[in-house]
Amino acid sequence: MRPERVVSASVTTTVPAQRIGAPGSGGLADVGRDEASLRRFLYGLPGVDQVGLERRSAVLGTRSIKAGSKMQAIDMAVSMIDLTTLEGADTPGKVRSLCAQAMRPDPDYPDVPAVAAVCVYPDLAGVAVERLAGSGVGVAAVATAFPSGRSSLPVKLADTALAVEAGASEIDMVIDRGAFLSGRYGQVHDEIVAVKQACGSAHLKVILETGELAGYDDVRRASWLALLAGADVIKTSTGKISPAATLPVVQLMLLAVRDWHRATGERRGVKAAGGIRSAKDAIRHLVAVNEVAGPEWLTPELFRFGASSLLNDLLRQRRTQLEGRYSGAAYIGSA
Repeated sequence: MRPERVVSASVTTTVPAQRIGAPGSGGLADVGRDEASLRRFLYGLPGVDQVGLERRSAVLGTRSIKAGSKMQAIDMAVSMIDLTTLEGADTPGKVRSLCAQAMRPDPDYPDVPAVAAVCVYPDLAGVAVERLAGSGVGVAAVATAFPSGRSSLPVKLADTALAVEAGASEIDMVIDRGAFLSGRYGQVHDEIVAVKQACGSAHLKVILETGELAGYDDVRRASWLALLAGADVIKTSTGKISPAATLPVVQLMLLAVRDWHRATGERRGVKAAGGIRSAKDAIRHLVAVNEVAGPEWLTPELFRFGASSLLNDLLRQRRTQLEGRYSGAAYIGSA
């Protein structure tokens, strides 16, 4: 799927590769060596043109997929979902049911792709691992005192270890926003490094909780800080506060991973979580991914939706395309 190309405008400042060091130069490795180096780097990033960013996001939000590509776009969005349940009342039975939905989203249409992963609390990761065995659907577990991120590092590492030992293939950690907003960048960086090490082979998604950050410049700084510390994916939100995944914020994060790739040759991902509930909104984000980061990021390995209700609307819209009529019913499978 290649969304229609939006005419580019120089409305957001990119980070020059020479500023952060060419691959193998040691420049990036040196950035995290101490608090002063981190601060110097983060405050040396170009400021965000708020008016230009929001204007471009508004333009991206008006773009649509060509009619012939809409089914392909819907299927792509389905394949990028982290189907999520993060409630205190979650039970093993609810998680098993969610796993069944994840593997076969629409029982009447077996060609609908499975979702990317199921996202649960650490104590339920083992239930999901067992139910999803052999399916190709990943298991993501939130950790590090989710959703507040407010606990000691040993507790955060124990939380991570619980999920990893249960077989989770992905860990979604949340940063200490209080430390970040207080300018204790070294603390945030070192916690991410420690959690990354505790993940072992599991991929690490770092939640920035962008709705609690002071502005777009802080979103850019937090994105780069997480990338410097080893995040495989940077994620907008826990989904517990608003605003969460807004198009301007997601666009900024996409710019960060694009510029990271240009400087290092490594591709890191973005997860848009919180508030994305409709197929129309999901497709807007796919257009942004294609236009801002590039078509190489249109894959579940590099872009995800964190969602609990988005799947329903994607399936409704898919049926509308196939059957020529809209149905208000949800066509999600059951255990």
